[in-house]
Amino acid sequence: MTKTLKISFFCCLSFMLTKTTLAQRPEPSDELKNWYNQHELGIQTQKAYKKLKRKKSKTVIVAVIDSGVDVEHEDLQGQIWVNKNEIPGNGIDDDKNGYIDDVHGWNFLGNASGENVNETRLEKARIFKRLRDKYEEVDPKLLEDDSEYKLYQKVKDEIAADKKQFEQYMPMLDKLPEEYQVYIKTQMDFNLNPDFDDRSIIGDDPENIEDAFYGNGDVEGPDALHGTHVAGIIGAIRGNEFGGDGVAENVKIMSVRAVPNGDEHDKDVALAIKYAVDNGAKIINMSFGKGYSPNQKWVYDAIKYADERDVLLVHAAGNDAQNVDKVVNFPTSMYSFQTAPFKSFLTIGASTPEKEKLNASFSNYGKTKVDVFAPGEKIYNTVPDNKYKWLQGTSMAAPVVSGAAAFLASYFPKLSMEDIKNILMETATKHDGDFADLSVTGGVVNLKCAIKKAKKLSRKR
Repeated sequence: MTKTLKISFFCCLSFMLTKTTLAQRPEPSDELKNWYNQHELGIQTQKAYKKLKRKKSKTVIVAVIDSGVDVEHEDLQGQIWVNKNEIPGNGIDDDKNGYIDDVHGWNFLGNASGENVNETRLEKARIFKRLRDKYEEVDPKLLEDDSEYKLYQKVKDEIAADKKQFEQYMPMLDKLPEEYQVYIKTQMDFNLNPDFDDRSIIGDDPENIEDAFYGNGDVEGPDALHGTHVAGIIGAIRGNEFGGDGVAENVKIMSVRAVPNGDEHDKDVALAIKYAVDNGAKIINMSFGKGYSPNQKWVYDAIKYADERDVLLVHAAGNDAQNVDKVVNFPTSMYSFQTAPFKSFLTIGASTPEKEKLNASFSNYGKTKVDVFAPGEKIYNTVPDNKYKWLQGTSMAAPVVSGAAAFLASYFPKLSMEDIKNILMETATKHDGDFADLSVTGGVVNLKCAIKKAKKLSRKR
């Protein structure tokens, strides 16, 4: 689920309602527009490029599994992947990969008629719907040791609690800013509504992973704000003074639409990963996550498929300020049934430009499940229709790392993606205090420091 708007929602809303006006908080200053690349607490991208200014680079494909990407954005021109084996708009699967007119990627949230899904239920609402008829009228005393019944009760209680939070604002809804009105209505009408049908428009069998060839070539979709911002962080044109610079210069962004306004389906995520791998992506950015994953084996198999083919997956840790060593955020680097860790999977927390509070207040953390932190607060970059916006979240931190990985893969093509993952972790800038215990590395990605190690290791390959 793309949770950028969810961050501190109730805290922010409560604050606003105590004021005489409902004005939004001021945006960050212009001097922070590129902080993640050049600030002392950023990843030192500018200094990294200076170290390699005479070295040639190789183009790297980065897949963005997200809400969609505005591939016509002015700051992404020349940075978008093109499937050269597909003839645009002819209605024929020219490359015979099963996807018709997949010129810039694929949309798993639509149908062949060009209709697209935007809102979906949260996974807990889907689970509740699936189990409601089975358990609604059953005596709880007869099912005390039934694990499925316990799951039903858990999601039922969580949905009730969430609805109660939103219902308190319904009487004053028209007094709130439009952004908040839309958010509350979306939660009540779609995300938390177990009876909302979020799949029939697609026309596939959502319980059959072999039913894989659905969707359409519309890689932007109806709401590409989140995905376009992610794409810009990775690869927006550098040095043109339009918005924040992308981290990676010689990169092509492949848009794979699988993340709706709600929780993504495991099937879509699994197929999106496989599509990206099969079409040449070396890095896959996954700025999404959810608390339940009924078909997690499908996603695990897809991650393993990528891992075995030397593709790096970069996943956002999540924005619930929780310890993901204890609370799972799917997809995950280690499933309960998994016997060995993935070689090339990174989970990313969000850092800030302020040393006194380096970890973003919203960021998930974990001494074993979060690998490293990267800038994720006050990030300025591309959004649809040639516009730019400040956003924050681990959704922004993950593409900073995807861009850093693409940078290293571009200049040091002899390195494997496992090598690059290890380099980014080993050269992260370590910080003392509580921050040291929030991730495996206790540090923030540092691209300048990564170069020295990459050079040394590349000579051995």
